[in-house]
Amino acid sequence: MRMVFRWFGEGNDTVTLEQIKQIPGVEGIVWSLHDLAAGEEWPMDRIESLRDQAASAGLHIEVVESVNVHEDIKLGLPSREKYIANYIRTIEKLARVGVKVICYNFMPVFDWVRTDLFKQMDDGSTALFFENSKTTNIDPSELVREITHNSELSMPGWEPERLAHLTSLFDAYREVTTEDLWRNLGYFLDAIIPVAARNGIQMAIHPDDPPWPIFGLPRIITNQANLRRFLTLNDSPSNGITLCSGSLGANPDNDIISMVHEFADRIPFTHIRNVRVYDNGDFIETSHRTQDGTVDIAGIVQAYHENGYKGYCRPDHGRHIWGEQCRPGYGLYDRALGIMYLWGVWDAMENTRRREERKSV
Repeated sequence: MRMVFRWFGEGNDTVTLEQIKQIPGVEGIVWSLHDLAAGEEWPMDRIESLRDQAASAGLHIEVVESVNVHEDIKLGLPSREKYIANYIRTIEKLARVGVKVICYNFMPVFDWVRTDLFKQMDDGSTALFFENSKTTNIDPSELVREITHNSELSMPGWEPERLAHLTSLFDAYREVTTEDLWRNLGYFLDAIIPVAARNGIQMAIHPDDPPWPIFGLPRIITNQANLRRFLTLNDSPSNGITLCSGSLGANPDNDIISMVHEFADRIPFTHIRNVRVYDNGDFIETSHRTQDGTVDIAGIVQAYHENGYKGYCRPDHGRHIWGEQCRPGYGLYDRALGIMYLWGVWDAMENTRRREERKSV
């Protein structure tokens, strides 16, 4: 397991590269050019500049999250050809600086949805929260205004240029069915996966967050059966999954441990975080510790270890603790604690393996 840490860039993140480097076992950053709109080709000089910046702190840039997919590709419009061509050129450029994994998603309009960015928990910390009833009884535009008003830093997935066209986007998706979305995803994969394979890059789709249809929009990367179907769309080893325990774990019916065992060789990148799910469908993001949430984080790490996992891993969202003022879900302190919890479980598995090997000699 190779530990990495998401970083949003200088001036757009409260966490510094120097702080990331001091977290035990972290070897690289998970990054993007967050100011570029979906569909734009990434400039080589910007890519190289960020690579050099990370290298100066002793960190690699082998995982990108995300190269966003333009809505015209998801909608299957004729204009998708232009945006697919831009995407392909970006893949080729990223390969030149040593990128190995590109995370992306295929969620219509919203990359993720929460109804409160700073919900207070019993211990005084705050965390990202999803109130189920709010997404059925609120106009999406009203939720957007409420959420973006509470964040001073940019929020990927909620970019102003995307949200400015919210009404027209919802209109465009009105006639798009789940099967249409599957077809458009297959078309996209057939175009980009051969390029990724030639360039030594694994594409890794992120599950929908939350993993069910929302605001009447279709969602397709939601459960084990759909992940299985996704992998059959293109059977290349370069077509993979970013398995996110928090996104998928918001639905208690999802068995993340089973997914790890089934898809281990197609998971180049994993997000590990915990959520506590309530009976009414609400959920809140907790510490990474297993007993603090609904997701068996220790069991998930054990499953990765049993499969000899050598892919990239990052702690996903954390709480806001110890008075830290940070990007919602992306402070330093709780994610660093999460890494140490993950390493603790992993090290325990390693120690057990070594003891068993010594006994067998």
